[in-house]
Amino acid sequence: MKIGITYDLKADLPESVHLPDDFQEEFDSPVTIEAIAAALRSLGHEVQLLGDGREMLERLLLDPPDFVFNIAEGQGIGRCREARVPAVLEMLGIPYTGSDPLTLAATLDKDVAKRLVQSAGVAVPRWTVLETSHDLKLLSVLSRLPYTTIVKPAWEGSSKGIRGKCVVDRPDELVEAVAVLRTGHSQPILMEEYIPGEELTVGIVGNREPHIIGILRVVPLQPAERFVYSLEVKRDYRRQVRYESWPASRAEAVADAALHVYRALGCRDVSRIDFRLKDGIPYFLEVNPLPGLNPESSDLVILSRLAGWSYEQLIERILQAAVERNAERGSLPS
Repeated sequence: MKIGITYDLKADLPESVHLPDDFQEEFDSPVTIEAIAAALRSLGHEVQLLGDGREMLERLLLDPPDFVFNIAEGQGIGRCREARVPAVLEMLGIPYTGSDPLTLAATLDKDVAKRLVQSAGVAVPRWTVLETSHDLKLLSVLSRLPYTTIVKPAWEGSSKGIRGKCVVDRPDELVEAVAVLRTGHSQPILMEEYIPGEELTVGIVGNREPHIIGILRVVPLQPAERFVYSLEVKRDYRRQVRYESWPASRAEAVADAALHVYRALGCRDVSRIDFRLKDGIPYFLEVNPLPGLNPESSDLVILSRLAGWSYEQLIERILQAAVERNAERGSLPS
């Protein structure tokens, strides 16, 4: 097949553009794109680089591929940005890997995702959403917070906005943390109960019978009273954390919760799902239906490697799941 790859690349922004330093955190590097392309070529496919935006549209119309391997995160800050490329592909009748527009929009909005997961019976930390119009003065008069709170943007992935000082105990700390986030992220802010416990992420591929690749435990190398898998930690992961496979003997509850989340949110082909495990109970944090595929540093790739999968095998399984799904629906080109 001729397989197109849709993606968003990190770009050198002019100094005159004042944006938060994590503005492009979700976007990929040429290393990732070439690694995916090389894996697809090794499987015997022709590869077409499509990118995103206007150039992608022009290439799709002039020379449409047979199939698309989609990792495009979408431009801007809207909560539906990840859904745009799949929506275009569906309009043009081009099959693609990954979840559909509805799932991609619902999962990027953390509030919506938590409501759906909670309705499926999976434990979720307590949370509330502060809209952009919410007056911070109302927070400052609180006598205390209902729970230790982690503060994060409501419509972001890749730990954007999640920094070392995002866990707060007092109203004055909350006001400061929310104010800082608002300066760089024009969107609602999520106040979520901080759950102490094991930081776990689960990789899943497949559809009719989803397969758990593995469960990754993220262990801080330095003792921390309140460990947060923050943006600073991810950027310096080699010195900050150790990655371990979660033992099969302790995996049942986490695996069961992950599969419930995968199905409840309508995930397809591949996803990575984050939990905090406390007193044997897995608490859902968020899901990434467009997980990073950097061949060295992405969590899904690391947990796949620990499970004995090569990078090429991971890409093959994602593609295979998508091809089989489309074949069942009769939506593959003849």
